[in-house]
Amino acid sequence: MDKKTPLYESHLACGGKIVSFAGFAMPVQYENGGVIKEHMCVRTNAGIFDVSHMGEVLYEGPDALANIQMVLTNDFTKMSAGRVRYSVMCNDNGGCIDDVIVYKYSDTKYMVVVNAANTDKDVNWMQSHVFGDCKFTNISDTLGQIALQGPKSKEVLAKIADESLFPEKYYTFTPEVDVAGVKCIVSQTGYTGEFGYELYMPSADAAKVWDALLEAGKEFDLMPCGLGARDTLRLEASMPLYGHEMDDEVTPLEADLGFGVKMGKEDFIGKKAIEEKGELTRKRIGLKVVGRGIVREHCDVYVGDKKVGYTTSGTHCPYLGYAIAMAMLDIDYTEIGTAVEVEVRGRKVAAEVVAMPFYKRAK
Repeated sequence: MDKKTPLYESHLACGGKIVSFAGFAMPVQYENGGVIKEHMCVRTNAGIFDVSHMGEVLYEGPDALANIQMVLTNDFTKMSAGRVRYSVMCNDNGGCIDDVIVYKYSDTKYMVVVNAANTDKDVNWMQSHVFGDCKFTNISDTLGQIALQGPKSKEVLAKIADESLFPEKYYTFTPEVDVAGVKCIVSQTGYTGEFGYELYMPSADAAKVWDALLEAGKEFDLMPCGLGARDTLRLEASMPLYGHEMDDEVTPLEADLGFGVKMGKEDFIGKKAIEEKGELTRKRIGLKVVGRGIVREHCDVYVGDKKVGYTTSGTHCPYLGYAIAMAMLDIDYTEIGTAVEVEVRGRKVAAEVVAMPFYKRAK
């Protein structure tokens, strides 16, 4: 039986088409929207997503920093309170257990946000590696989470919250903002490649905040958005998804996530294994489809008769207007401009290696 987020009834009221995702009953799209319309609304106006299925844990105590330094690949030693940082969590072999977002409240308190499909696995892994004077708490079931994304997000949120309290920079957060009478964590983060915020609130208050955002967003043509648009938006922005661009067998460097891996820090789980692998032999890259067809995940990629990799995600991008894919290719074929062919249902479709992200919002 799938779990229901605190916003399940809200989705039904909005005409959400419910599907099973990561053990939750979630809306894939809404009857007055659809994937393309919802996608375009986020790129041009604003949309809201239920992301309450995500998991959250707390590290608290004098050894909280030492714990996240060891279990995560990024370096948090010089991170300031109020900042948010991306990281990967590796297994002993250097493969990706998950990618996570870390919120720093203080030198002795951190919140780590993990992917919904991996919550139980992640929590068990982190719990089993806690050491020293550090309290580890899984708070996933106590929180609702709503993503407000799009260029008009600030105007929408400002109608129901004090704008002076909004986080001003990307990857920063304010630990307490009154949003329609509900105390929320508000961060300037997201999974769409667009300007926006993510709001965390007590589960019992999630529907109140959702309804307030819908009402405040009417004049800005805000729409509720489902999993379908969330996936096309993140793909258009070249953002990785666990189980596609990374997994337990793919290292974060192969997944092109080196910005979140600090090999120079003293140690972290998986560091030795990554070092022992030596020079990269494969890497995640972007493909633009130049032939006829749409490429999906798990398609073989060829140069001539030689298989040089496989696609990890693919779709037709509503905003860009053409088909794209991300792929894991042999390192010799990752140079920008390299011509390849992707086998789609027995037919080879022409594509070329291009720079990522495919879409980058204008500042």
